[in-house]
Amino acid sequence: MRNESIRYLIVPGWQGSPDNHWQSHWQRTLPNSARVEQHDWLTPQRQDWVQALEQAIAAERSPVILIAHSLGCITVAHWATQASPALLRRVRGALLVAPADVERPTCAPALRNFAPIPTEALPFPSQVVSSDNDPAVSVPRALYLAQVWGAEAGLLTNAWHINVKSGHERWEQGFAYLYRLQSRVEQRALRRA
Repeated sequence: MRNESIRYLIVPGWQGSPDNHWQSHWQRTLPNSARVEQHDWLTPQRQDWVQALEQAIAAERSPVILIAHSLGCITVAHWATQASPALLRRVRGALLVAPADVERPTCAPALRNFAPIPTEALPFPSQVVSSDNDPAVSVPRALYLAQVWGAEAGLLTNAWHINVKSGHERWEQGFAYLYRLQSRVEQRALRRA
């Protein structure tokens, strides 16, 4: 995956992505990538996280593809509802992996300030990837979020939360979803040219 004109912004979820998480591996692997850093990974505040994402996108000169995991996916959805048209145009696409359902009854209290989850369509191509046994989101909810966000949906079997605990340290097969998303981004650009 080489596209020097695109900046890959990694958007981790709650507690960040440790060094052996697939997002960290991808950051080391993808050219021209960076991570959205949060001031507080343990007690996330929605507005703070959205603002950090906004600042990261605004700081980029290149167009960006967002690669989000868990609470990072919800942060992207919140950001998209309030971002300026100029910043929205900088985002070419978003890969949204294992979105955390912060409205579920078993959601950790620290994450509940991210509810309600925005249900507006994202103004850029997006791909949701979830698992059929993710404790953070049910299959119907993952498919619903993909639908309302206008995203393609991919469902993995027995992949849990697609993180280190579920054995997804490198998650090389995830690049297929990124390639697919990037292909859609390129096709969209050609149609607009």
